[in-house]
Amino acid sequence: MSAPGAAGPGELAIVLHTHMPYVEGFGLWPFGEEWLWEALATSYLPLLDVLDAAPGGRSPVTLSITPVLADQLEAPGIAERFDAFARDLRRRSHELDAATAEAAGDAVAANELRRALGAYERAADRFAARGGDLVSAFAPHVSWTSAATHPVLPLLATDAGVRLQLETGIAAHRARFGGWGGGLWLPECAHAPWLDPLLEQAGVHAVCVELTDVLGADEQLRPLRTAAGPRLVPIDRAVIDLVWGADGYPAAPAYRDSHRLTGCHHKPWSNDGAVYDPGRAAEQVRADAVDFVGRVRERLAGGGLSVCALDTELLGHWWHEGVDWLAAVLEEALRAGLPIARLDEALTRHEPVAASADLPVTTWGTPRTLWTWDGPRVAGIAWAQRRAELEVVAAGAAAGDRALRELLAMQSSDWAFMVSRELAEPYARERVEGHAAGLRAALDAGGVGEAGVRSLAPHLARTALLEP
Repeated sequence: MSAPGAAGPGELAIVLHTHMPYVEGFGLWPFGEEWLWEALATSYLPLLDVLDAAPGGRSPVTLSITPVLADQLEAPGIAERFDAFARDLRRRSHELDAATAEAAGDAVAANELRRALGAYERAADRFAARGGDLVSAFAPHVSWTSAATHPVLPLLATDAGVRLQLETGIAAHRARFGGWGGGLWLPECAHAPWLDPLLEQAGVHAVCVELTDVLGADEQLRPLRTAAGPRLVPIDRAVIDLVWGADGYPAAPAYRDSHRLTGCHHKPWSNDGAVYDPGRAAEQVRADAVDFVGRVRERLAGGGLSVCALDTELLGHWWHEGVDWLAAVLEEALRAGLPIARLDEALTRHEPVAASADLPVTTWGTPRTLWTWDGPRVAGIAWAQRRAELEVVAAGAAAGDRALRELLAMQSSDWAFMVSRELAEPYARERVEGHAAGLRAALDAGGVGEAGVRSLAPHLARTALLEP
């Protein structure tokens, strides 16, 4: 077994956490279904091409897909609605912006906008070629799951509420993807020691945690063994920040500027203000992949396990060149002899050390506490979520499926995140209030004649509410 500070091979695990809150049927633009369509076009479909291109079709990337995202990828009508978005709406929006640029005398920007439209048309073609079934397309690559709707688990009010989220998510994963090795992505990397027995009871064997401010630099490179059983795998902030830090790779001048937007929210400029040049960006991708692999090799010179955990949507959706960078990293790592392994497999080769009995509650939010999800700006959301959970748990078997689904939708971490970060705050608050009202109506109806929340959580683990 290798360990930091001792000679021996180190390994890199690239963990991609793939998630979208439940937007299907809840608005269109800018937060609503178009958020899902953008991620499909710019992140999920390009990523699938990279994963499928791995030798033997088995990529070394560790991929999780949240059950709530898979719910939406299986929703009725998704193929038709995505096709209309990619072929019709995006054609019209790009042409509107191109015409505006031409009227302003900027023919170069207009040409880039028309060129960029091709990415959406290719995405529509790739989606159709896969039969509109991305769950099946991702199946060979998905090894980890998550809680049903991405709640901050340490903020839930009851063991029964935690079980409902865990067991519903795990049941959904098994129904869609078959076998499961016990790897579970903790939403927002939010961990509290009191969760460990519940995780173990649910069959969870490993989770990623953010302990950057708790452990020393070398201690980030080895898994921890808890008294209750699950292994805690520290994410390696020193490596992650090469990508996600304020001055990380996406900030390079040649890359597409994700903040400067046209009237229709397109992005024809580079970070340095020039009109975007794909060839120039491709050169930067190769340079950054080489730099990343070189730095990780240095990081692992003494052995250990470096976990580079990223939101999948960062690649492509937020960092336009991110999927290309990932492909280049996989290629460069093979050339340079840097081992990349799926996390479940890597954990069999790295002996865990005992976790401290007094680990604090941590997340990968800013700061690394629960503040993003329970601070003063969002305290009302946190209390409303807990109150709703207590009402459902008190109802027990009398709570109908709609009440459970409204609770699960309301518990998403995304609503508080959007408010704390000032991202579409009215939409986020409307979603919380709407699901709270739906839950109350469902409980008042006593489970009679209730409709579902469209396609959310078809694999409800109702028995979780009845366990002692």
